[in-house]
Amino acid sequence: MAAKELVKGGEFLLKDPDIDNSFIPEEFDEEQKMIVQTCEDFLETEVYPNLDRIDAQEVGLMPSLLDKAGELGLLGISVPEKYEGFNQDFLTNMRANESIGAANSFSVAFMCHTGIGTLPILYYGNDEQKQKYVPKLATGELKASYCLTEPGSGSDANSGTTSATLSEDGKYYILNGQKMWITNGGFSNVHTVFAKVDKDRVFSAFIVEADWEGVEINTEEKKMGIKGSSTVQIFYNNVKVPVENMLGRRGEGFRIALNILHIGRIKLGATVLGGAKRNITHSVNYANERIQFGQPISNFGLIRYKLAEQLIQTFVAESAVYKASKEINDMINAMMEEGVPHGKANIEGSAEFAIECALLKVLGSESLDYVVDEAVQIYGGLGFSADAPVDRAYRDSRINRIFEGTNEINRLLVVDTTLKRAMKGIIDLFDKEEEVLKHIGEIHKNVQSEDYYGEKLAYLQNFKDLLMLVLKKAADTFGRQFVQEQQIWQNLSNMIIALYAAEATYVRVNKLEKLQKEGRTDLKDMRLYKHILDVYMYDAAAEIRKEATDAVNSFAEVDEQKLLLDAVEAYTKVNSVNVKVARQELAQELIEDNRYKF
Repeated sequence: MAAKELVKGGEFLLKDPDIDNSFIPEEFDEEQKMIVQTCEDFLETEVYPNLDRIDAQEVGLMPSLLDKAGELGLLGISVPEKYEGFNQDFLTNMRANESIGAANSFSVAFMCHTGIGTLPILYYGNDEQKQKYVPKLATGELKASYCLTEPGSGSDANSGTTSATLSEDGKYYILNGQKMWITNGGFSNVHTVFAKVDKDRVFSAFIVEADWEGVEINTEEKKMGIKGSSTVQIFYNNVKVPVENMLGRRGEGFRIALNILHIGRIKLGATVLGGAKRNITHSVNYANERIQFGQPISNFGLIRYKLAEQLIQTFVAESAVYKASKEINDMINAMMEEGVPHGKANIEGSAEFAIECALLKVLGSESLDYVVDEAVQIYGGLGFSADAPVDRAYRDSRINRIFEGTNEINRLLVVDTTLKRAMKGIIDLFDKEEEVLKHIGEIHKNVQSEDYYGEKLAYLQNFKDLLMLVLKKAADTFGRQFVQEQQIWQNLSNMIIALYAAEATYVRVNKLEKLQKEGRTDLKDMRLYKHILDVYMYDAAAEIRKEATDAVNSFAEVDEQKLLLDAVEAYTKVNSVNVKVARQELAQELIEDNRYKF
């Protein structure tokens, strides 16, 4: 792909999607499917039969499972071959993460080790550091954790107080401080620790080995969910860290933390898909088996609604995750072709898509929460019992809205990054304000088009115009104080998330039909996929209308308010959809398959 064809982060806010050059999950090749199959086989043989033992934190079990994953090469899927990895690209790694994401607490340990545990060293380490640690992390001989959060610093990570003071002989940094909520901390051998050197304002990062004198591992935390994952506090008491174990440059730690979190956010967006699909299968299995009033509960309209909505939200999130993943993948590959080193290309390629990474974390985690919540409801009283599989899924899902930056922080990040990119001229958000207002009366009085996809594209264009209008008017109203208006930022962020999800679904369904006509894929009835697009676009219009209305009512003066509300109504108008029939037919297909197969 030529550099000029590359999609840039946040560009979806302005441009129409390029269907032909977009990626959809149905395009994964045979090699990628083989890696996925290896992941799924591993879960079936090693993890699912042992979920209760994992949750009981049987001593040595989780490390032994990571060892077995390492023997299969699963811990080094994205690690270059010279460090004992498989050297697979970003997109393939995302698909593997989805598969492992169905594994409850094991997926947490796996994602921590392969993500925030390994990547700081792989991407920021010097040659000696990478040669020393990465091959053993890729094979599982060493286990990794990431030590950022402190008792007094959570979302405001850089307010931490852990300190590193250079020794008199200049050979060591003396590390002192306390870290908490450290995943894998109970058994990891290698810690990436963030601390402030002397009186520095920002963190530096250090590679610390767990068996060094002064490293004290606290007892395991008792948690609501992900009970099988190791979560501890770690104390560093005058730990002597060799100066050669500083990771990156002095003061670069906070940048390392932020850039690794970009990757972690979109990886979480993929990881939750595995859990969602597994729990949809649990839901429909039980709905087909449970007899009430003389028939399976899957015959009842309200159960079918739940099944269909589980399916829709998962399909939409999946569409969005892989659209962005391929764009990141293309950016990384283009950089490496130009001679940018592997680590820097991955860091900068992901950071370019900070908006997408943040919104996908929110979209994915909240979609999974919906799926598992309704799974419990479908199971009824049994769903509240620990004997049912959805009890564990419900509890384990809740952490995802807190992991990798809370969803509140990520919603703010979506808007903040959008505004910063606009101010820098990277994306030109503010050039259509007058045009949008001028054409209110011409927009979608009643769209009746023979071009199915043309109609949907027109909706997306209108959503984007409305977003730019509301964002610009709000920014102008508040000026420098706009950063304090978190509730309005939340309105805007929700509009952006719904817009991106709707566009990704539009791209996927559109391209699926093209592939089907070319005989390149064996699909279900395209009518079912169009049901998903119809329902989601209809719902997205309603959500965007509500969020835009709330925002306008929160800042517009009386004279301007009516004009803006007229614009909201015009630019979110869509044609009627028989959502009952669409959901009933989607549910029927799911019921007949008795598992998630979309």
